[in-house]
Amino acid sequence: MTTTTKEDREQYVDRIVDQVSAWTGIDAEPHRFGGTEFLLGPREVGHVHCVGIVDINFPRRMRDALIAAGKTGEHHVVPESGWTTFHVASEADVERARWLLRLSYLYRALTTKRTPEGKHALAALDVDAEIEELGLSDELRGMVERVRD
Repeated sequence: MTTTTKEDREQYVDRIVDQVSAWTGIDAEPHRFGGTEFLLGPREVGHVHCVGIVDINFPRRMRDALIAAGKTGEHHVVPESGWTTFHVASEADVERARWLLRLSYLYRALTTKRTPEGKHALAALDVDAEIEELGLSDELRGMVERVRD
């Protein structure tokens, strides 16, 4: 069994911050409880803490489906909310965290693209192709598609 050190977790979190910060329309800002939050316009996609905690906000039904599928867990402080907590403790977890953040990002991008500012800012983002790349279950895909209606 490999033990993850504090330095390892900080490096994993730094890689997540670097990757997510590069996404179209994302502003990375200091989070009020420490770490870095990712904003798409006025909406928070999620945030990371240097200890390896990744907190991501989803619509409640989507959050429930992700937890049931074992992709993430209940939020460590507000478990009855739409927020989830994912713990990054390995190289593989960096990709899993990025996947969850990307799902939240694309969900919010669909709603943001409805606004004049969002339509312009996210014009180059092919949400359909990105959703296809995520390989979502039919249940999750349906939840994302409802945003279009």
